[in-house]
Amino acid sequence: MVGIEFGTFEYSLELIATAFYAISGVRLAAFKKFDWFGAYTIGFLTAFGGGTIRDLLLGVDPFWMDDVNYVIATVVGLVTVIIFSKWLVRIEGTFYIFDAIGLGLFVDVGIYKTLMTGHPMWMAIMMGTITGAMGGVLRDIFINEVPLVFRKEVYATACIMGGIVYWLVGLLGYNAIVPQLCCATFVIVLRFLAVKYNWSFPAIHYSFSDGNDEIKDT
Repeated sequence: MVGIEFGTFEYSLELIATAFYAISGVRLAAFKKFDWFGAYTIGFLTAFGGGTIRDLLLGVDPFWMDDVNYVIATVVGLVTVIIFSKWLVRIEGTFYIFDAIGLGLFVDVGIYKTLMTGHPMWMAIMMGTITGAMGGVLRDIFINEVPLVFRKEVYATACIMGGIVYWLVGLLGYNAIVPQLCCATFVIVLRFLAVKYNWSFPAIHYSFSDGNDEIKDT
């Protein structure tokens, strides 16, 4: 099957998201002292993981397989980290900047592409969340970290809330670009605020007593 047709604006968003997510993956791999090939592999998985899962679920060719520009965008991510490694790796917070921007843009594109296949909005929000979050999950697993989406941080929830913003703005009758911009901006800003102010959900704690395993939420 062929890929999903979409406009220049959405295409540009996806290329930018690919580059930013690749940078976040390569940057984290560089911090772990991976070599160039290992770092690029992590960047590749980060940039393409979520969108590939989305496209397979939608029954279309993975978006990057029919356009070499996406692969070039990941190479740009690797070269960017190599050239600016001193700033990107050593300065605290740069990872969250690129991760948040990539997350917001990929959620946006994931929702749009799903709607273009004729699926309802609730499915589009799910696919948008998968597009944004799953690349980060693969990145964290391959560098032996607990994925951000499974920690207390506001991550997947930001994707879902961004999807709701997309839906609500769309109901107001604006053209397609306005809901996309509102969705991406909301997710990016929410991620920045969550990191800055340490917003999180309560963790589930457990304890063992008298040989009886019991999970307790404290």
